[in-house]
Amino acid sequence: MVRVRTVLERFPAGGPRGSWPAEEFAHARRQEGMPVEVVMDLATDTFLVILRSADGVDRTSERGPLRPAWARGRGR
Repeated sequence: MVRVRTVLERFPAGGPRGSWPAEEFAHARRQEGMPVEVVMDLATDTFLVILRSADGVDRTSERGPLRPAWARGRGR
């Protein structure tokens, strides 16, 4: 199975303490009705806001292992 995702935005992992730009961006997109989530791209040390497909099948074109933001200890 080929996993293809649409990456809406990238955010560096080293943001200011107490700042959650990827989560804030994702929250705004969810308010618009978009099924998005934040994952960590370990290869580039960035948070990605990705758009999930409507049918629930994950279709991601990004390289490397992707993990949810909380998996790196940045969850709320």
